Formats: sequence, C-alpha cells, structure tokens
Amino acid sequence: MKKIITKDYATMSELAAAIVLDKMMQPKRVNLSLTAGNTPLGMYEILFDRLQKMNFDRSNIHYYNFDEVPLAGERYGLTMSALKMAFYDRVHIDDGNLHELNSQNIQVFDQKILQDGGIDLIVMGIGEDGHFCANMPGHTSFEREVFAVPFEEGDEIYRSIKELTDKEPASPYVTFGPRTVLASKQLLVFADGKSKAEIMKKVLEGPIAEEVPASILRTHPNITFILDEAAAALLED
Repeated sequence: MKKIITKDYATMSELAAAIVLDKMMQPKRVNLSLTAGNTPLGMYEILFDRLQKMNFDRSNIHYYNFDEVPLAGERYGLTMSALKMAFYDRVHIDDGNLHELNSQNIQVFDQKILQDGGIDLIVMGIGEDGHFCANMPGHTSFEREVFAVPFEEGDEIYRSIKELTDKEPASPYVTFGPRTVLASKQLLVFADGKSKAEIMKKVLEGPIAEEVPASILRTHPNITFILDEAAAALLED
C-alpha cells in the first residue's frame, strides 16, 4: 500500500491525472474504470488539457463503469451520464470503447472483464460512510463480485441517489463488488477535505471489516491512496 499526502486538492488532482495518463500511454490495450462525482473533476480538467496537447493513439483505451443507477426514461444511467459530461464526450471517446455495466449484464460482466484482459486501473473515491463503488455498509460482503443492490422509493439508498440527481432513479443499483475491484491490476483511491478525515482513519488504520467496506482495499498489492492534508488530518502515520 502506498499513501501520498498532498498539500491541497489541486496537487492531489495533478498526481492522479499523471497516474492515469501514464496508464493511457501504454502501447497495448488498456482497460480503465473511472469514477464520477465531485472529487475527480479536477483530475478530468487536467487530463482534458493534457490530451488536447498530445498526439498518440487512444483507440486501445477502453472504459468500464464500476457502478450504475438507471434513470427512468433516460438512455444512460447516473454514472455514465456524469462520466460522459465530465470526460468521455469532451475527449471524443468512441462508443465502442465504452463498456457499460447495467442490470442486464451483471451476471456476465466479471467474465467479460476477464475475457478483455482484466481492469488495468480503477480510480475511485470513498464516501463518508466508507463505501466504494456502490459497496455500502450493510449492503455488501467482501465475497461479492458484480452484483445488484435493490432499492425502493423513500429508502436510504433512494434518498442518497436523489441527492445527486433531480431525475427519477430506477432499481437496482449495480456495482463492482469487492472481489471484482480487488482483481484489478492497480487501484488509485483519492479523498479530499476535512469531511473525509474520520472515515479515512478507519479505512487506513482501523480493522478490516464489512462495516467499513473500503477497509478491504488496503489488502490490494498495488494500491495508492492520495489524500490532501485535510483528509489525512487524523492519521497517526
């Protein structure tokens, strides 16, 4: 496990972008799984700027979304919509290089990943409750591969999704499980802000327990955590 503490969000975003760009430039098929949300927006701005100035073949770069919430009446779910807006559409990624996880293919998606050569890099954030992807406390186990998380209107999961969109989510939430994530070749996890300090202490220094799902990530042999000083404020080491 590698842990990097940066002065601020901007530096964290620069380091994350450098890791992703290095992976993109490999002269072979590269399978990436990138996160949506607010934390990676700085990284995507940097990647957009760098890619505009660079000329290399990107046809070998493939993208797999690691979770998804269907939206009623919409072609794309919440995650894919956010990723297309923040990055995919801006750098003109061909639809054939986007591999959508959805409720129709969860039974075969682990096998698809294996057939495609495995995920080379997953980039993800961590929620204040210790969730990663959609592995939420009380709704996952460390033995899970790709799976579905059913929800109903008004329940806790529904309410958390509605905080992210004004559109109507449709059950189920689908996600890479811990086993799928840990099977990837490299993990990059980032967190910023004082609101993440308490959970990052549990994730990095507490017991490995399903009550803190992201605690399992530190067992991966090739994982880098990038935290700004605020998110790392409670760490002993």
